[in-house]
Amino acid sequence: EVQLVESGGGMVQPGGSLRISCAASGFTFSRYDMSWVRQAPGKGPECVSSVITSGGNTYYADSVKGRFTISRDNARNTVYLQMNSLIPGDTAVYYCNAWKSPNEYWGQGTQVTVSS
Repeated sequence: EVQLVESGGGMVQPGGSLRISCAASGFTFSRYDMSWVRQAPGKGPECVSSVITSGGNTYYADSVKGRFTISRDNARNTVYLQMNSLIPGDTAVYYCNAWKSPNEYWGQGTQVTVSS
C-alpha cells in the first residue's frame, strides 16, 4: 500500500520557522520526483517546491524563494521542507506529492498556520 504521511505542521508566529516532513512507503521512493504543494483557504493549489530523484535539482516558487528549503533522504524515504521567515500568507495545508509517470501519489496534508 502506497502511503505518504506528512508531519510537523502547526501554528507559528510571523518570522518563525517550521520543518515539515513526508515519510513515504509502498513504492520506490528514490525513483520519484517529490514536491510540496500547498492550498490556502479559498485559493487554488500552489506548488511551492520540488526536488528530483537524486536531490540535485530543486524548484522554488517565487513566493517562497530564499525562505524555504526542500531536501530528501532517500535512505529514510523522507522529504523535508524547512520553512523560515514565515509570513501569514504561508498559512495553508501542505501536501506531499510523489511523481513518476504515469504514477502520482498524494499525502493527506499537514496544516501550517502563521499567526500572531
